[in-house]
Amino acid sequence: MKRHVRWLKPLSLRPRDTVHVVAPASAFDRPGFEVGLAVIAERYTPVHRPDIFSSHRYLAGEDPRRIEELSRALLDREARAIFCARGGYGSARMLPDLPFADAASNAFVGFSDVTSIHGALQVLGRVSIHGPVLTQLGKQPPEVRDYLFRLLESPEAPPPLTGTATYVPGMAEGHLVGGNLSVLSRLIGTSYMPPLDGAVLLLEDVTERPYRLDRMWTHLRLAGVFSRVRGIVLGDFSSCEERDSGYSGADVLRELAREAGLPCAAGFPIGHGELNYPVALGTQVRLDADAARLTFLEGAVRE
Repeated sequence: MKRHVRWLKPLSLRPRDTVHVVAPASAFDRPGFEVGLAVIAERYTPVHRPDIFSSHRYLAGEDPRRIEELSRALLDREARAIFCARGGYGSARMLPDLPFADAASNAFVGFSDVTSIHGALQVLGRVSIHGPVLTQLGKQPPEVRDYLFRLLESPEAPPPLTGTATYVPGMAEGHLVGGNLSVLSRLIGTSYMPPLDGAVLLLEDVTERPYRLDRMWTHLRLAGVFSRVRGIVLGDFSSCEERDSGYSGADVLRELAREAGLPCAAGFPIGHGELNYPVALGTQVRLDADAARLTFLEGAVRE
């Protein structure tokens, strides 16, 4: 896969800028969505289609609805950002039909299932924001919301984030890629796997039992992922436990990380937990695994 020398950052946001709200994956809880929508409406001017509340089985409407919605948002040069309503499942179904190559310089914000969309953007060298979806944003404390607004509006590097544990000591620098472990593992063998050479890999997940974490991690290993990246950042692995067992999901991840042998720190406030700090995928970072510290060497946006 071609490695991009220069990444394209989205344009910075300003108060009252127009931003799109889209539902590329699962249907969602409307009250929770409204709370998150109110958070961004305090600062920007969100717009969404009336049929964003559609549902089809486990999806936020059938594929054509979601494809048209996200395509218009991607191509809109009058807007400055795209916020996802929820993750869940369904984003990868649309990838071949989305106009990524012609997309405007809009910030794309989301995580979990939309890891697949981040991957597609990163293949083209575009920086995107791994951060709260609207149904989660309303539950985030003010410091996370302020961090998100700062990331979207300032070209300066944001403050570092700190984890809770060192799994493998060492230092690593590179562009940040990754996201949800389950979704990222499904991109292996496709043209939407983000550029890995020299990268620092971010992983997080939710409600995956330890043996499933092992299976997905092993899939990455067998596909050669850990021979290409320089370090591993582990975010929140919420509810990833085996009932009545003598081991934890963290025990399994620690052992897997040590087998990989790359600098690795865990417990970063990124993912499905109570705190989901946004990070800019595609930007240069430094991982100090000994201190469990992730330092951002550049900002997420350009003026």
